[in-house]
Amino acid sequence: MITVKLMGMLRLDSGIRELKLEADSVKKLFDALVRQSDSITPKKLDGCVVFINGKQGSKRSKLVDGDEVILMSPVAGG
Repeated sequence: MITVKLMGMLRLDSGIRELKLEADSVKKLFDALVRQSDSITPKKLDGCVVFINGKQGSKRSKLVDGDEVILMSPVAGG
């Protein structure tokens, strides 16, 4: 089971702070999140920053049982 924590606009839009999902890659985790919430879209996830167990990851990263994934919306402003 993977623990997923959402930050920034992902958290605000979805109302999800943390959940547990089954996935063996970040790509599959993204697919599961899109199915989990109508407000999370592939476009929103493509731009987010991924941390796996405190280290930066990517959509191509592999996951193992017990990993913690933090997804953070990119920061924008002026």
